[in-house]
Amino acid sequence: MAIVRDIQPWDALLEAGREDERLVREEMQHARFPRVSAIPEELHEDVANALRANGITELWSHQAEALHAAWAGPTIVTTGTASGKSLCFNLPTLDVLSRDARARALYLYPAKALAQDQARALHALRVPRARPAIYDGDTPREQRQAIRRRANLVLTNPDMLHLAILPNHPAWGDFFANLAVVVIDEAHVYRGIFGSHVANVIRRLRRVCEAYGTAPRILLASATIANPGELAERLTGLDDVTVIDRDGSPGTKRTVAMWNPPITDPKTASRRSPLAEAADLLARLVSEGARTIVFMKSRKAVELMAHFTKRNLEDLGHRDLATRIAPYRAGYTAQQRRELEHRLVSGELLGVVSTDALELGIDIGALDAAICVTFPGTVASLRQMWGRAGRRGRGLAVYIAGEDALDQFFCRHPDEFLERPVEAAILDNENEQLYAAHLLCAAHEGPLEDADAETLGPRWRAFAEQLVGAGELRERPDGTFVPRRTDGFPAAEVSLRSASRDNVAIIDTESGELIGNVDAGRAPSTVHEGAIYLHGGRQFEVAALDLHDSRALVHKFSGDWYTQPKRETHTEIDRLIARRETLGVRLSFGTVVVTDQVLAYQRKRLADHEAVDLVALDLPTTSFVTQALWYEISPQVLRSEVPLEKLLGALHAAEHSQIAVLPLLAMCDRWDIGGLSTNLHVQTGGPTIFIYDGHPGGIGIARRGYEAFEQLVDDAHRLVSECPCESGCPSCVQSPKCGNLNEPLAKAGCVELMGRMLAA
Repeated sequence: MAIVRDIQPWDALLEAGREDERLVREEMQHARFPRVSAIPEELHEDVANALRANGITELWSHQAEALHAAWAGPTIVTTGTASGKSLCFNLPTLDVLSRDARARALYLYPAKALAQDQARALHALRVPRARPAIYDGDTPREQRQAIRRRANLVLTNPDMLHLAILPNHPAWGDFFANLAVVVIDEAHVYRGIFGSHVANVIRRLRRVCEAYGTAPRILLASATIANPGELAERLTGLDDVTVIDRDGSPGTKRTVAMWNPPITDPKTASRRSPLAEAADLLARLVSEGARTIVFMKSRKAVELMAHFTKRNLEDLGHRDLATRIAPYRAGYTAQQRRELEHRLVSGELLGVVSTDALELGIDIGALDAAICVTFPGTVASLRQMWGRAGRRGRGLAVYIAGEDALDQFFCRHPDEFLERPVEAAILDNENEQLYAAHLLCAAHEGPLEDADAETLGPRWRAFAEQLVGAGELRERPDGTFVPRRTDGFPAAEVSLRSASRDNVAIIDTESGELIGNVDAGRAPSTVHEGAIYLHGGRQFEVAALDLHDSRALVHKFSGDWYTQPKRETHTEIDRLIARRETLGVRLSFGTVVVTDQVLAYQRKRLADHEAVDLVALDLPTTSFVTQALWYEISPQVLRSEVPLEKLLGALHAAEHSQIAVLPLLAMCDRWDIGGLSTNLHVQTGGPTIFIYDGHPGGIGIARRGYEAFEQLVDDAHRLVSECPCESGCPSCVQSPKCGNLNEPLAKAGCVELMGRMLAA
């Protein structure tokens, strides 16, 4: 009897990768059998009939479980990509709207495209009493009043809720008086500064609802993360959120491949561009008929990658397929995005190159393969991207490594990488600057009073009194607090993407266009005179920075160099919160004052990263208070006879490596973290390493590092000790954000130092 082999379009590609050792690890993820449940009899008949009319005769078990949980109280669903999470909140919402003609629902999405996608899905269900409508910045003004009056399911985003809906709640009075359900989709996106802001917006929403006599049920959906219950409670301010995390949907049989570009220069250990590798892979897969998506980090890389792939297809003799490749990124018009999504779903497009805009739950149909180019920052995001692969019951998921420290660390530990648990989503709604700003917004929405402790938290009064002292609020004789200013909305001065209320406007001098904003605290290091600033995939050179008028003037740039600021940083311990002895060091967590001054900037060639020159700057110092961990190294761990230069280099390299791996413990970017190492700190009296949150007030990143310090040091030690370079490189101890321009660094001393810590 002949055996028929199950041949896939990517078999030859993987075989070639095995032969030239680009393929460092291959794993087969087996299909998961589905678990189903009957459509509950309690579900309103209009909703049940709508399901059956759409060919849905039974539910996955987690959908049924989520429906019952949502009827009982606040719920978060955290299951895999394409597991039908939308029905988990759509069913209980549509059930409420079908039973109560006056009931209203509010859906929050982090991106406009997601709201559009969900609106299409809701219209397709055709539940008789559901009247969904999108209310965002693209909604024509002449339609807004009609939406407030007629729609019973409003889809919007946190920015619109913060800037337009809550400050104008009297115009939404009937809506808030009948608001029964609030849905927060893609909850894992709300982390860090953005998540800390949104957590305050949700508390303000609950407070406004309370004023109108309602307490809507809050339902959340998220990609798989380590702490879904904690995230839901921190985001909403509610206790006892039910977690639904057992996925009942059928899993796809999937091949997972880890791909490392070959070394092109043994001396520097530099590798072939991951972008070029990805273009080759995409062209090969498309030519074999595999519908493929590629995820890139930047808009510019997306456009380049699509261009390279089309050229590769022409070289392979498939000129006809070049028209079936397209880039997808932010910056396109809504009509352009809809057209691309339609071409994907219909199968007209065989390949799409996207930023993380398509990582989230937009329905783009089933694809054969998904390629992630360089580590996206979190294991959770990577798995979300890989989840796009799996048409016809099987798929290919590829991770192409870059030269970054984490990418190469994972390539040396592929098994651990594939089995690594997803990270925890971190946010802190009581970050002092953010909390005070939202308290001012809340005071505009209604006088602050004792009852607000229920929604705004027990510390609101202390902050309100600080705002009185700052001249922002005034206390009335009855003990309530109201804004001192009556003109304008405080919300207009608070960006949900920034830690500061003070921003520097970035203006293109050629067009006069405002192209973006940057925190005032970060302006000296990012938009100083002479800096090369990247925005939307375009490069600009900063002609002038005016801190007094809060603006940076820029013009288009096409040179072959980039810039890196040289800074001088000092830390002063402000308050000790926790301390413990571990790994032969005294480990502390608390708040510190970080003082920073940009002294100069270095220009480096793009081709080989060699320094061109160093240009001095005259800029003021900036200071902010933030959360930090710091540790003092004992004489037993640190030998006294170590020369000063080697000691400084070892401490500095250890600091860099620990910052590099901290994102493996907390969902953050290394750019969210700062550090300082010194052989003698004036307050500790000895060698000390500080790692701190790079945002004023802190958002919980350093706290996570303090709690998992032993794992942090172990990961950092392996990262550096196993790197094949001779004296340190971008894959181990060099940092792209180092204020000392990566000097001094001692790789061997760093390995020895952390090795002794682990031995202790």
